[in-house]
Amino acid sequence: MMVMSTQQQSIISKIETDGETSKWRDWKWQLKHSIRNIEDFQHLTGIKFSPEEIENLEATQSKFPLSITPYYLSLIDVDNYQNDPIFKQSFLNPLELEISKDEHSDPLSEDKDSPVPGITHRYPDRVLFMVSNVCAMYCRHCTRKRKVGDKDFIPQKDQIQQGIEYIKNNPQVRDVLLSGGDPFLLPTDYLDYILTELRQIEHVEVVRIGTRIPVVLPYRVTDELVDMLKKHHPIWINTHFNHPREMTQSARQSLRKLADAGIPLGNQSVLLAGVNDCQRIIKKLVHDLVKNRVRPYYLYQCDLSEGLSHFRTPIGKGIEIIESLIGHTSGFAVPTYVIDAPGGGGKIPVMPNYIISWSTNKVIIRNYEGIITSYKEPDDYKATFCDRNCETCDLELKLAPGTEEKSVGIESLLADHNNTISLIPSENERFKRRNDG
Repeated sequence: MMVMSTQQQSIISKIETDGETSKWRDWKWQLKHSIRNIEDFQHLTGIKFSPEEIENLEATQSKFPLSITPYYLSLIDVDNYQNDPIFKQSFLNPLELEISKDEHSDPLSEDKDSPVPGITHRYPDRVLFMVSNVCAMYCRHCTRKRKVGDKDFIPQKDQIQQGIEYIKNNPQVRDVLLSGGDPFLLPTDYLDYILTELRQIEHVEVVRIGTRIPVVLPYRVTDELVDMLKKHHPIWINTHFNHPREMTQSARQSLRKLADAGIPLGNQSVLLAGVNDCQRIIKKLVHDLVKNRVRPYYLYQCDLSEGLSHFRTPIGKGIEIIESLIGHTSGFAVPTYVIDAPGGGGKIPVMPNYIISWSTNKVIIRNYEGIITSYKEPDDYKATFCDRNCETCDLELKLAPGTEEKSVGIESLLADHNNTISLIPSENERFKRRNDG
């Protein structure tokens, strides 16, 4: 049985006159009593702001709303809140109003890649399906700050059905990622309905759910929710731990329930200045994750969303952190460091370079210690010519049923069946002159 901390007991006694501690683990009670204004935040934490600070905080809240669960609030170190990673991720910062010319409300162009409302179709075989705009907490570093908390972006059932129809009508879609907002804040029966509809689509092989519930509202992971999810395998869940302090006993219990249900778990962290931009913090985080059966999946460079300049680090900091992991801990504990390309280019891995040079028959490589060695290429390798005509393929690795796939981008330059020799930017001045001539 979990014992409430002194801070949790203090918060619940200030919220409820009876101070009934059993309510604390009721996720609906947590949502009902989420902290949405500066006055309540000060009352519940004992932190006091000056009149000038309050004026600046209120200006911030007028553009970017505030919402923190009592649970997550209880994790703040009130004696050192200015440097606290929980405080920085959850509470208003006037720096959010400093919007640079490089920042955008939709930096990843999700809306431009949206063929129907709620669907972002960027990659060939998978779609992002935004089924909710409601979150248990409004993270200050959220890339979708333009939508979260806005009543105009709440997807109605007809919009959800429109998204399902789009997926039905596009047989190349084999992977659907449910996101938002947070899908786990939908009623359990409504999420069950969405998953049931997707499971009936023959070409949908896997459904993923992106959620921060185990971090900010772990009590939402109820037996009822887990039993429902088990009906819809294969389900994959990616959560969003950014700091070891978030791995509480309650968080671990929620992860245990999901893992025991046979659901593969991953984690997507965001690299945030002043929160986790430290090798020791990230190493402790990934070790805590794997101990709780969560695979570190991505470490994101912070997006160019409005008001996030104070959170962004140089890319070199992320590479430095990855260097501190590769070779120094288990390979499956090392996330892929990625930049989600502005303008909708998708996730681009940015990792340390371990190839130093190469020639016709040798590759020069280094290891994590700085040892330099060479790898001898085969002298008699004969490449198998592939024309992508899978129906007539007679290789031992023939797939059934055969499919013909279109190669794009760099793949088209490498493919034997494709005559493309160059990828040329549309605004290339030299080729403009050729065409003009």
